[in-house]
Amino acid sequence: MTPSLRTARLALDPYTPTDEEDFVALFQDERVSRWMGEGPVPEAEDRALFGRIFTKVYAGKLFDVWAVRRDGRLVGHAEIKPTAESGGHEIIYALSPDAWGARLGTEIAEALIAYATTTLALTEVHATVAAENAASLALLARIGFTYTKDIPEPDGSTTRLLSRGL
Repeated sequence: MTPSLRTARLALDPYTPTDEEDFVALFQDERVSRWMGEGPVPEAEDRALFGRIFTKVYAGKLFDVWAVRRDGRLVGHAEIKPTAESGGHEIIYALSPDAWGARLGTEIAEALIAYATTTLALTEVHATVAAENAASLALLARIGFTYTKDIPEPDGSTTRLLSRGL
């Protein structure tokens, strides 16, 4: 079961079914979804993804997924999971635009790194970031991630694979 994590300002807890509307709103915001996976998708796909968190991810204990809350309000999403792109475990996080600029992304990333080290006993973690996402690239560089390689995407864009030893 995905454990709860705490930072100075955030609570990372497993999702509950009552989080669906906030989850969908986060991923339907194009300022967020443009940097996630394949980019914006129809609302029905985000609802199906939310359902799979319970029916596949949590039920199968596949990897850890958290709702990120500040003062009880859902402000983001976080995961740590094995990925083929990285050849190891990747940290993934998203924040609602009204939470940008407060260094909450750094808090989430550092909480995921601490969890990777202490609970999962990993010696390295990875992150994939769109090459145009300067804010995320800068954040990850500040906390010790380094460039590993570029991954060309089918749409012609580039994703950067970054790594950090633990």
